[in-house]
Amino acid sequence: MGDFSKDGLLSRRDLLKAAAGASIFIAGANLSKSYGQNADKLRLGVIGCGGRGTYDTLNCLAADPNIELVAAGDLFKDRLDTFTAKANEKHAAKVKLTPETSFVGWDAYDKVLKTDCDLVILTTPPQFRPQHFRAAIDAGKHVFMEKPVAVDPVGARSIIETAAIADQKGLKVVVGTQARRMDHRIELAKRIQDGQIGDILNVKCIRTGGAMRDWGIQERKPEMTDMEWQVRRWLFHTWLSGDFIAEMHIHELDIVSMMLGDVAPEKLRGSGGRQVRTEDQFGDVFDHFSVAYDYPKDVQVFYMGNQIDGTSDTTFERFYGTKGVAYTDWSGSNITGDTPWQFEGKSNNPVITQHEEHIAAIRNNTPLNEAVRVAQSTMLAIAGRMSAYTSKEVKFSWTQNASKLDLSPEQLAFGPAPAIEVAVPGKTPLV
Repeated sequence: MGDFSKDGLLSRRDLLKAAAGASIFIAGANLSKSYGQNADKLRLGVIGCGGRGTYDTLNCLAADPNIELVAAGDLFKDRLDTFTAKANEKHAAKVKLTPETSFVGWDAYDKVLKTDCDLVILTTPPQFRPQHFRAAIDAGKHVFMEKPVAVDPVGARSIIETAAIADQKGLKVVVGTQARRMDHRIELAKRIQDGQIGDILNVKCIRTGGAMRDWGIQERKPEMTDMEWQVRRWLFHTWLSGDFIAEMHIHELDIVSMMLGDVAPEKLRGSGGRQVRTEDQFGDVFDHFSVAYDYPKDVQVFYMGNQIDGTSDTTFERFYGTKGVAYTDWSGSNITGDTPWQFEGKSNNPVITQHEEHIAAIRNNTPLNEAVRVAQSTMLAIAGRMSAYTSKEVKFSWTQNASKLDLSPEQLAFGPAPAIEVAVPGKTPLV
């Protein structure tokens, strides 16, 4: 099983090795609890109490009258305290946290899962998602987890394995790719797949914006170990976030996948670099990426993204077909060409919708498991990053099924952290 850290926690590397040899549950077994429509209370636990954990928790509590927060855990006490205060400020009647169900430390996730919560939100840095997802499903919990679901191919494959166990146990899994739940994008996807713009020839996927310089803590305290500093600045460390192409721009790549019917590309070639955001506080992440994806039937998808101050703030996806052009962004969708169309319906709030649909599936015991789909979208971003880091063309199937890249450290404990090594295209190896 590997060595335990001084805090008694196995590393993700150890856990994934153990999971690979674990016995599989009996096929078809449904261990999900049955809930009456809007009747029984759903008990919520949260693992990861930072900004996103707070945001998702408040939205989940707002999505249903009969849900209450019963357990929470984070690596750091200050984040747990801030989370608890905000939850009480917005939803005091639904917050049932006690000192006995509020946990801090590397094993906080395990302690949350040992409570009587029915549903757990996973919002720690993406590095920990495969480990926490497996533990949550093994504990019999329904799961809402944030994107991306992994930072490397080993982690993505673990997510897919765990998703199968979730299905066997009748557990419901939703991932925070809320852009898919926007009504105007759902309607556009239907029209594209019904042939309204004809055969798709190529796709342009763009997201550019600022450098995120005000994100997270800005100064390192003398008592902080390298590990604490990196985890508190996790957005800027590839082993924790997957770089911004995965951590943030998965939304755009996932929308492209949605419109194309979730087929996988055949190969891709990426480029990128770290030209402007070069200070030590920005770890090892790049500040710009470009990736060309080759899909079946000669469909070409071109993605470009950056995080550079002073750049144009632009986000959209445009699909060029033989009969027209489809366009979508966070505010609307339209088609020009032979059969023009403009979405004119009322916009929904997708960050609430995702929790409403999740809770409904739990209450009605209807199938819902998005983990495999989002694992593939995560791999679109990971493969693009790997190609850009190495300046190598890669086959998507190889990246998804054979790559041995595993960014997890040997152990998770305060002290040393992975060395900061900025990728050098043409020199960094493809693993």
